[in-house]
Amino acid sequence: MAIHKKDEFSQKEQDLATFAKALSHPARIAILKVLAQKNECICGEIVAVLPLAQSTVSQHLKELKTAGLISGETDGPRSCYCINWKAFEKFITDFNTLFEKLKSVNTKCC
Repeated sequence: MAIHKKDEFSQKEQDLATFAKALSHPARIAILKVLAQKNECICGEIVAVLPLAQSTVSQHLKELKTAGLISGETDGPRSCYCINWKAFEKFITDFNTLFEKLKSVNTKCC
């Protein structure tokens, strides 16, 4: 049976890494900007403003949704997405806590 090294880390560390990974592509940042400008967005509208194919946008939406950063519903051919602000607030708090802890531990380096 294979042992996953990921399991050696706390759930909070894993969650922060998942959040960071979801934000690690410029297309996902652009998608979040589009969603932030609207209360709700249809996938086709996102495709219209980004220089990416519909299938690529769908893959990026899937990554954002898997990370919990957006929520979405599919209604027939329409897919509507919006930002999950509660998730962002949680991760902002968690990242700020991490950064403050790192800073307080090692303030004399370089």
